[in-house]
Amino acid sequence: MATYECPSCGMSVNATCGTCNAPLVNDSIERDDGSSVQVSKCPNGHGKIKSPMCCGADMSCSIA
Repeated sequence: MATYECPSCGMSVNATCGTCNAPLVNDSIERDDGSSVQVSKCPNGHGKIKSPMCCGADMSCSIA
């Protein structure tokens, strides 16, 4: 399961898919400019989300 953590305050978040309740897994997508964006995705193909925010910044998730 992808666990996002705020580097500023230490808050952490676990996420599950609202459709099938499966734990989201960490992944990344490539942008047209070659940069990558960290996302969490449903392992059953129901979609993906960008990382959540806390303290005004993106929360991070280590890639396993």
